Amino acid sequence: MEDIYIVMLVALFALAVTDLVVGVSNDAINFLNSAIGSKAVSMRTIMIVASLGVAVGAIFSSGLMEVARKGIFLPGEFYFDEIMIIFMAVMLTDVLLLDFFNSMGLPTSTTVSIVFELLGAAVCMATIKIYTQTDGNLTALTGYINTAKATEIIVGILMAVVIAFIVGAVVQYISRLVFSFQYEKKIKYVGAIFGGFSLTAILYFILIKGMKSVPYISDSMIEYVNSNTLIIVGIGFVIFTGISQFIMSVLKFNILRMIIIVGTFALALAFAGNDLVNFIGVPIAAWQSFDLWQTAYEATGTLPSQFVMTGLAGSVPTPELLLIAAGGVMVITLWFSSKARSVVDTGINLARQGDGVERFEPNWLSRGIVRYSVLFGNAVTTVFPESFKTKIENKFSKPSTHLKNRRIDTPAFDMVRASVNLVMASVLISIGTNMKLPLSTTYVTFMVAMGTSLADRAWDRESAVYRVAGVLNVVGGWFVTAIVAFTAAAVFGAIIYYGGTIALVVLIILALTVVVRSGIIHSRKSREEKRKKRFKKSDIITINEITSETSENISNVIGGINKMYSKTVDHLGYYDLGKLKKSYKKIENLEAEVDELKDNIFYFIKSLDENSVEASKFYILTIDYLQDMVQSIGFITRNSYNHVHNNHKNLKFNQIRDLKKVDDRMQVLFDEITATFDNHEFGNINNLLNEKQELMDYVSDLIQKQITRIRTSESSPRNTKLYFGILLETKDLIGSTMNLLQLFQEFYNEARSPVY
Repeated sequence: MEDIYIVMLVALFALAVTDLVVGVSNDAINFLNSAIGSKAVSMRTIMIVASLGVAVGAIFSSGLMEVARKGIFLPGEFYFDEIMIIFMAVMLTDVLLLDFFNSMGLPTSTTVSIVFELLGAAVCMATIKIYTQTDGNLTALTGYINTAKATEIIVGILMAVVIAFIVGAVVQYISRLVFSFQYEKKIKYVGAIFGGFSLTAILYFILIKGMKSVPYISDSMIEYVNSNTLIIVGIGFVIFTGISQFIMSVLKFNILRMIIIVGTFALALAFAGNDLVNFIGVPIAAWQSFDLWQTAYEATGTLPSQFVMTGLAGSVPTPELLLIAAGGVMVITLWFSSKARSVVDTGINLARQGDGVERFEPNWLSRGIVRYSVLFGNAVTTVFPESFKTKIENKFSKPSTHLKNRRIDTPAFDMVRASVNLVMASVLISIGTNMKLPLSTTYVTFMVAMGTSLADRAWDRESAVYRVAGVLNVVGGWFVTAIVAFTAAAVFGAIIYYGGTIALVVLIILALTVVVRSGIIHSRKSREEKRKKRFKKSDIITINEITSETSENISNVIGGINKMYSKTVDHLGYYDLGKLKKSYKKIENLEAEVDELKDNIFYFIKSLDENSVEASKFYILTIDYLQDMVQSIGFITRNSYNHVHNNHKNLKFNQIRDLKKVDDRMQVLFDEITATFDNHEFGNINNLLNEKQELMDYVSDLIQKQITRIRTSESSPRNTKLYFGILLETKDLIGSTMNLLQLFQEFYNEARSPVY
């Protein structure tokens, strides 16, 4: 009888390790964003500091494990076998849900997921228990759920969103008024006070308030600290202010950089102390449940379906060894997870101060919010006198950075904002943690970052609608998390209850398969993105870099068109709707690639070196020709797909044969073009241009041949329309390609010619 539960425990701990990996990947946004975005220190230093914070913070988690045992449901109302089903359903759901959000690159709340998963699985089991009773009434459901605590947690999570945003915005606004964007001047006078306040806040909320969670601290020590809190804080402020002044004056070290380092450590510590329960709380509670039942079984022979889990309602200590092991897994994940970097990039992109390519598309709600916010802001500013508004504007005026000084390591935002992000997020999370609330660290850190970016005027008229849309997408994802977590955990609970061991094994295999598969797909996408990476928008671009950049763009686009044309002709010949549909969808990737180049035109021209400004026309024309080529292949592919999709007659054998001959010739030509640009053998362009006319004449001959067919034997207007369309677009495709080659050759020869 014990065997099945031992297997379940092994499965739970295996899922816990997986959950730690996917959970840390998602929550890395919480403590890495500010340090990475500000580039205050090297990436290696950031990772080392964050790793130390996570490792130390694991010790602070023992007091929160009760949330998984009794924070959502009443364990005394369930038997051991029902509790194990609840815990299995929760872990399966959590792994799948977090991995999905990681793959999307969106931060979601691990706290919300675990709370609603526990709630959904518990409601499922309670409903089954109620309906299996002869006088079952669903109103008795409240007797199984810890409604007071669950409501407190949910309300606390929702309130955290609003409070974090407002606090972040207010504190950042005040900080910017004090420091302005040219903080190097003001830091000499108020930096020590700012450092003293920041470091004291971290000391109080992370170290002093967290002492009661550490099992090695005596009660008398905790009582002394609580009784003398104001004195300790006051002394701490004086000491840290002095230390800050010493660091700036003697060591000549930027105090903001020190705050970011300490804040990253503190936030990582707060994350581990608050969120570790989300990943291993359930397996540990399952293990403790098994231990309680096994003791009773050995003593009295109590069956799993007869053993009431009242023992979970008490205080059960968490083994420190498990906490340390969990901290180790979290640290390893932090260093090696590519999905963690993907989630972090989303947060930095939405909070960045400068221009850039926006990830999210605007929607009606974001447009409405921005429009009415602008109107409200204009109405408010009319109340203030011009002198006051001018003074405020001066505080928010950004220093002009000469293009020569703009490099690829330009930070997304400055160290003042990064410091506020870290300190305020650490404070708010620590308050929730010490109130025994499983506060969502993702909600708090993300909304603090969004509040500070709003106060810092990072959301200007050029980007506001996209940034607001991004925030709405992320926040909307949080509500989706709650709904999906509740529903999926309830469904999995019912499947395990009625399906037994077989259903359990199938679900475990399914979960692990999905996680592994998504990891492989994400890794493949990351490599593809890295391969497609082009110039950084803040680089100074020279003639040589223009040549290299453009040749890479041409090679990529022509290579894609070459494959797409060949596949379309083949699939059309076989009348294969499924494969034509895949080609139809892939066209969007090619179009997106050229659209990205168009989006970068502004940054390209702005970043040109003074001797290369004339090259901007060359770059614009190159993109124009590439767009013409993509439009031609898009027309060919879409019309071929629609023709087959509408069940029209296939092209005749002679037509397919002629198109295949065109394809063969284009394959040779485009392969030569791709090799020329890949190898930078631009002297070969003359030979390629000579081949142009032959191919153009051949396509023109096929058009004339089709005209003859129509007058003699062709009877299908749909076939004729498609065939003519393919040939004409092929001719345009060849023409645009040759125009592009001529343009590049002229630019290359001019760039190489000596200047006298």
